[in-house]
Amino acid sequence: MTTEPTGSAPRRGRGRPGYDQAAILRAAVELFNRKGYDATSMGDLAKELGLTKPAIYHHVTSKEQLLSQALDDALDELTAAVTEATGDRAGQTAYERLREVVRRSVEVLVAHQPAVTLLLRVRGNSGVELAALERRRWLDDRLAELVADAVAEGALRDTVPPALVSRLLFGMVNSLVEWYYPGGAYDPAMLADAITVIAFDGLAKHAA
Repeated sequence: MTTEPTGSAPRRGRGRPGYDQAAILRAAVELFNRKGYDATSMGDLAKELGLTKPAIYHHVTSKEQLLSQALDDALDELTAAVTEATGDRAGQTAYERLREVVRRSVEVLVAHQPAVTLLLRVRGNSGVELAALERRRWLDDRLAELVADAVAEGALRDTVPPALVSRLLFGMVNSLVEWYYPGGAYDPAMLADAITVIAFDGLAKHAA
């Protein structure tokens, strides 16, 4: 007979057919966005899914675990993209890498829009939220460093502080959560192109 190692997390099976952990997480994020995380209980989630609370706890240990997983979903790909862009990449200027990471951030937001929407609403009311906010600050700082490198190359004007440029770039991307709907008039590639062009080339028409 085998036993679980002391201190290890309990094993979670698939549980009731039709509701795996991913499905429960998707429902939780939708409910957190609709009602607010603090105002949502595990009982609310169970009712939303038509399950009992014990059935929910078969998959997750707490509401906070669901929040943590959702915020990681929002942040992990973007963190990877920014980390890659700010590393040494032979043959690419800082300006090229900056444009690329802005474009990539649009793609990440569209792919993870519900989780990103939740991330943008956290206010640091728990350890999980504080950790997510710290990760957002890290992203801002790394992007500001890339902006500064592009300025040093002479590719960007030096009259706007890099930290402000970083905030404005992410702010433009993050504004998509307020109005973008998948399947609408604009596909992800068009959005990524438009935001990148507006951010770096502006709207003014230039003579050929």
